[in-house]
Amino acid sequence: MMYYAVIDTNVLISGMLKKPSIPNEILVQALVGNIVPLINEKIMAEYKEVTARPKFHFPQVAVRNLLTDVLKRGIWQNEEYVEEDLPDPKDRIFFETVVAGRKFYPAYLITGNLKHFPDKDFVVTPHKMLDILST
Repeated sequence: MMYYAVIDTNVLISGMLKKPSIPNEILVQALVGNIVPLINEKIMAEYKEVTARPKFHFPQVAVRNLLTDVLKRGIWQNEEYVEEDLPDPKDRIFFETVVAGRKFYPAYLITGNLKHFPDKDFVVTPHKMLDILST
């Protein structure tokens, strides 16, 4: 079965920082096609802005290659406003995109910060997503 997911920026960054790791395995699964990233202009802009931060020291070519692959393998999904209180307004785009995507796909929001999102069965940690993929 193919799964669709909005990948929170913290998972993307963690996956780039530490190989091997569970977040890195999420990126691998997205690049080989077991997870189809749900993306849009705001999510891609967030990925680009955060990966460019000097504190991470990511080589520009590595960032460009990863984001190009995400664009190639991803499906464009616009967000849909939902009445939910979120601790960080910047996280709203990820939640609203997965809610909109779930109308069409078995979609998840993969995050390392569960407390930033409503307690929903489709908001999962990277570890939980790997469990879902293995069933």
